[in-house]
Formats: sequence, C-alpha cells, structure tokens
Amino acid sequence: MRRFRPFDHLILLLGAAFLMTPVVMAFMSSTHAATEIHMNGLFLTPGTEGLATYEKVLTQKGGFTGTVTGTRMVMNSTILGLGFALGKVVVSMLAAYGLVYFRFRFATPIFWIIFTTLLLPLEVRIMPSYQVMSTLGALNTYWGLIIPLLASATGTFYFRQFFKSVPDELLEAARIDGAGPVRFFLGVLVPLSRPMMAAIFIIMFVYGWNQYLWPMLMTTDERFFTLMRGIKTILQVWIGSQVPDYNEAFALAVLAMLPPLGVVLAFQRLFIKGLTESDK
Repeated sequence: MRRFRPFDHLILLLGAAFLMTPVVMAFMSSTHAATEIHMNGLFLTPGTEGLATYEKVLTQKGGFTGTVTGTRMVMNSTILGLGFALGKVVVSMLAAYGLVYFRFRFATPIFWIIFTTLLLPLEVRIMPSYQVMSTLGALNTYWGLIIPLLASATGTFYFRQFFKSVPDELLEAARIDGAGPVRFFLGVLVPLSRPMMAAIFIIMFVYGWNQYLWPMLMTTDERFFTLMRGIKTILQVWIGSQVPDYNEAFALAVLAMLPPLGVVLAFQRLFIKGLTESDK
C-alpha cells in the first residue's frame, strides 16, 4: 500500500493548489493599483500597493455619507454571523429537546411541519418577513437582521437525531439523581452535544456571514452595512471614466474570507466529529 501514498499526496496537493489559486490571485491582485488590474487583468505576483490598500479599506471613511469604514463593516458582519449562528444553535437545541424528551401528542407531525419549512427559503418569505420587521420598527437594527433568520429546520433535524441517539439510561440516571428537565439539559445533553453544536455553529456562521440579500433589504443606514454589501458597492462604481477600485474590492474579499476560515480552523476537529460520530 505504501507505494501508492506519494501518488495520493500528489493528487491532494494538486487539488489544494487548484482551490487555493483563486484566493492567492485575489490577494495578489489586491496589492496592485486599480488601473493596473483594469488594464492587465488579475495578478499572481505581488504589487506595491498592498499595505496602503488594506489600510485604506479598514480605516478610511467612505460611502454616500462618508461615515462607514471597512472595520465597521467587518464588525457588522461579525455581529450578524455570531448572532445568527449562536441563535440557531440555541433555538434548534431547545426545539429538538422538546420534540424528543417531552413526548406530547402530535410531536412527530409538528417536527415534519418544521422540516417542511426547508421548502420555503428566505427568498420565498422575504417580503412578509420584511413587512413584519418594518411594522415592529426593526429596520436598521441588529436584532432586525438576526431574529427573522433564527428558526432552523436543519439544526432542529440534526439535534433531534443526535438526542434520539443518546441512551435512555442517562435519562433514567438523571431522574434517580433528582435532576429536572433544565438540569438534565444543561448538565447532560449540552456537554454531550458539543461536537454537534460546533458543526452547526460553523455552518450557520458561514451562512450568516455571507448573507447579502437580507441585509440589503433591512439596512438603509450605512452604519449597518455588512462586508458583502461593501464589496458590491465598490464594484458598482462606474461614473464616466472612473475605474472601480478593484484592488479595494479584492482586499475586502480577502478580509471576508478570514473570519470563516478562522472559525473552521478553530473548530475543525469538533466539526468533523459532530458530523461523523454516531455512537454516543
């Protein structure tokens, strides 16, 4: 078997190079001037404008009101991603806990009703969701960005399957020790669910971080603009002979990759364990 290992590693290295080439190209292009990119296309070699470009996108105020910075957009995207992921995990765990351990009538039909909401993505229900948030005065607020997206059929499904795999002996032992529903949930299920929580957190954080359509509808105040909207705004600038700031857009794109990458690297072992472990 050993004679095939170099070939296997060669395939992995080629696959990694294929996936990393666009990222490297975006980073290298961000170190060149916008006019160079406009005339010569993308680059695989470093330029001389890197530090100035990244300092500009992070600190220089811009936009129509001249008040928004790249740092502010990174903060907004982080708040949206963290709020979205943490809220999804908490709501999904509580919903799954109720469906599995509080064996009330019609629990199974209720679960399937929840599961069928996967057929109604955000784009389908975006107008009624916007109307509700507008009526509640939640436009241009963080909670208005986060709360309408918290209900998660996917997270509920995964936690439900996880809780159903937990041995009943743990529940019986908790009852003998006098543990109530809250203590059993916090003291037994939450520690056991850490790998699954990490897996759902990563998926939902990346999904929330990359949101573009919902923040675009919910925010008209530039103080709440996210990084994805900032990239789009830069690329839409084309007035007369003015060239869009491609280097700044690439710099923001590179910055947009870093937090999700950091989250994945930090929780990768728990992520893999949560999606592959079946015996509890």
